[in-house]
Amino acid sequence: MPATAEKSTDLHLSRDSSYKIEKPTHNICAASLLKKLFLPDDFLSINIYTVHIMSEHRANLNWSRGEIGFGYKEYSRDHQWDFPSNNQSLKASAAPKYLGSEDCVDPEEAFVASLASCHMLTFLAVASMSGFVVDSYQDNASGRLAPNENKKMVMTVITLRPVIEFSGDKIPTAEELEQLHKKAHHECFLANSVTTKVVWE
Repeated sequence: MPATAEKSTDLHLSRDSSYKIEKPTHNICAASLLKKLFLPDDFLSINIYTVHIMSEHRANLNWSRGEIGFGYKEYSRDHQWDFPSNNQSLKASAAPKYLGSEDCVDPEEAFVASLASCHMLTFLAVASMSGFVVDSYQDNASGRLAPNENKKMVMTVITLRPVIEFSGDKIPTAEELEQLHKKAHHECFLANSVTTKVVWE
């Protein structure tokens, strides 16, 4: 996802281990800086420059037992996610099969949404830098929770089903579209942070 550096942030632009530029930045969009200074018109044909920007992202959780007992099948799984950076809140719970509320977001589907969102945002950045114009992007993503080789329940695979509309003189071929997705997956912050397999149809 596009990142903005704060005043105290160091921006490292590197092509390989032998080439690195370090420059303090203030309110600079990293994607715009890359495109302006380094990226050629044919973005897909090169080995993308990497941007290393340290940032911190916060989420607050609030849960209270209230007057209900604390037996496993008694206590409520409902809680609230608060995001202090934008004052947004979201009602969350366990999945219904784990005694959560159906009208709340559960961590598993939030995980799927986060990966799908990160892929989309990275895809849009890659497409823009490659000279394409995206008009709309819709996805019907799903995740499969299953035991791994250690018999622990994990999100084994997330399947993305993006439907993308382009406009303008430059429309990607099927091969170019696949390369856009591969580049987006390769650069997606969250996909690089997890062991879950991410595929697209």
